[in-house]
Amino acid sequence: MIDSVFGTEEKTVELYDAHTKAIISSAVKGINGTVFAYGQTSSGKTYTMRGSPGEPGIVPLSVLDVFANIQKAEDREFLLRVSYMEIYNEEINDLLAPENRKLQVHENIERGIFVAGLREEIVSCPEQVLQLLDFGEAHRHVGETNMNVYSSRSHTIFRMVIESRDRSQDDALQTCDAVRVSVLNLVDLAGSERVAKTGAEGARLKEGSHINKSLMTLGTVINKLSEGIESQGGHVPYRDSKLTRILQPALGGNARTVIICNVTPAMVHVDETKGTLQFASRAIRVTNCAQVNEIVTDAALLKRQKREIEELRKKLQENHSEHLEEEVLSLRNDMLKIELERERMALELQNKAERERRMKEQIENLSTMVLNSAVDDRHTDKSMKKVCKFENVGFSQQLQVV
Repeated sequence: MIDSVFGTEEKTVELYDAHTKAIISSAVKGINGTVFAYGQTSSGKTYTMRGSPGEPGIVPLSVLDVFANIQKAEDREFLLRVSYMEIYNEEINDLLAPENRKLQVHENIERGIFVAGLREEIVSCPEQVLQLLDFGEAHRHVGETNMNVYSSRSHTIFRMVIESRDRSQDDALQTCDAVRVSVLNLVDLAGSERVAKTGAEGARLKEGSHINKSLMTLGTVINKLSEGIESQGGHVPYRDSKLTRILQPALGGNARTVIICNVTPAMVHVDETKGTLQFASRAIRVTNCAQVNEIVTDAALLKRQKREIEELRKKLQENHSEHLEEEVLSLRNDMLKIELERERMALELQNKAERERRMKEQIENLSTMVLNSAVDDRHTDKSMKKVCKFENVGFSQQLQVV
């Protein structure tokens, strides 16, 4: 589903406020952003991006908003660099330095994907930027076709590199060596063409062929990304055209991206309109992973690590104090348990001693009783022996008489 639909009666500023303003705001905060217009030739892409003296387009509105956001960010200082390039017949030309032609795309760890030799101008106000835009626009390749008197024969990419760092001088908060760097791309694509409608021939035919080829590659890239091919480890043909190679970070990468799809209401172009809408339906399924881009120097990294260590030390001390209190309370509980156990054992020993004393008394009493009983038994034995003796004597005497 397309996010929004704007009719011919609505102003470009309404489109800008609805979908582009947030991209500009986040770019000033260090997040890459890209806005580009896509559609068939003569559908109003250049007008949407550049506008007119009475109705500014996406590009001048964005430039003004960048500086407005910078004015609000009083805690940071900024450095802005701008460049302007066109891709004409699959060759990259520098619109701010027309002598720089056939530039090459490179990639490294530090800069990512970049165009080598492209001039960058440091700017300090919106008027300066708009002058550079006008200068570059004057060197862009345009031409007349049956469908458009002033037809763009190249893709253009106006780029702003926004760097910022903290103004703070407080040692506890200073991060001035950590620099945020974002890239804002404002892209006006040439329109797809059908030779039968444009009547192109010669140079115009060659231009149209290169335009269609690069737009076809863009469509293929969008289609692959919408199907999740890249996340599955599949190949996405970014390198098949200069356009997709330069815009690679904005297509499923580290950037916030808005695609403006321009269509014409004329019934004669219904097939082209259908193709544009199909492109839009696929593009909306592409997911980017935008994040703040921060370059940290060794000094800033060391400073940040020291600050983090100090914060961790404070937390550790707080946690250690709480831990000590818990240990003291635990020790007190243990001591109380030991004291209660000692009292219990003392009482038990006392009871045991009392029991032993009573048993000893009982044993002594029993011993006395046994001794007395033994004496009485000895007296009894002697008396019985005497009786028996007398009786025996008498018995003997009786035997003699018989």
